[in-house]
Amino acid sequence: MLGLILMVIGGLWTLFAAFSTSIWWGLGCLLFSPAALVFLILHWDVAKNPFFLQLVGVALWYFGSTS
Repeated sequence: MLGLILMVIGGLWTLFAAFSTSIWWGLGCLLFSPAALVFLILHWDVAKNPFFLQLVGVALWYFGSTS
C-alpha cells in the first residue's frame, strides 16, 4: 500500500514539475505518457526527485507483493 502511495505522489510531483516548466510539457505528460519520459531526460534537474520517489514506490510495491 505504501508503495502505491509513493508511486502516485511521485507521478503527481512529476506532473507538477512539468506544468511548472511549461504548460505544454504539463499537458504532454498528462495526455501522452511517453512525453513524461522525454521530460525526465531533458529536464533531469527538476524531474529526478519525483522519478526516484516513484522508483522507491515501485520497489516497495514489488517486494511487498512477492512476500
